[in-house]
Amino acid sequence: MFSDNVLVTTDQDRAEGPAATELATTGGTGAGWLLLIYRVPPEPTRLRSTVWRRIKSLGAIYLQNSVAALPASTANERALRKLRREITDMSGTAMLMSCSVLAGESEVRASFQAARNDEYEEIVDKCEDFLRQVQKEWDANHFTYAELEENEVDLVKLRNWFAKIVERDVFGASGRAVCEQDLEKCEQSLEAYAARVYAEEAEGH
Repeated sequence: MFSDNVLVTTDQDRAEGPAATELATTGGTGAGWLLLIYRVPPEPTRLRSTVWRRIKSLGAIYLQNSVAALPASTANERALRKLRREITDMSGTAMLMSCSVLAGESEVRASFQAARNDEYEEIVDKCEDFLRQVQKEWDANHFTYAELEENEVDLVKLRNWFAKIVERDVFGASGRAVCEQDLEKCEQSLEAYAARVYAEEAEGH
């Protein structure tokens, strides 16, 4: 629904003009957008699902069916070029384009920020699960190194997930602050649980 209002350039245009320098030196907020327009064979259906998951894992948004967009950056270009090659290896077709939005930039950015907020919200939900799990151990008076290690691994996964979202949140989605606060609550909860585990060990000796 957005693609009628974009100015598209080819790989050659960008390589020969100033956009190539801009793409290489910006973090994604001032160099326009990258569009991947693709088609995969209808069968087997897993191919379409595979491409969809890959696009989502990159943090791209769909402007319409089979048209995905990411803010322009060298890292995003590499990722989309790789995905384009994977699609062609599936006997599909794909074009990677560099574009500027002539009208509707705010709507495209809003869609991108909404996608990041959805990801932040997923982490918030996982933080709530984490806090409930730690509280469950307190309620059961269950303080062990095994449980502490398991919770530490879970928290590291959440923090790594958060860092990945922040890296591609080039426009500053509003959900980041709440997510950071909830991760800090998890950190504090784990520290309190660890202190109790250590105390239990000391009393045991």
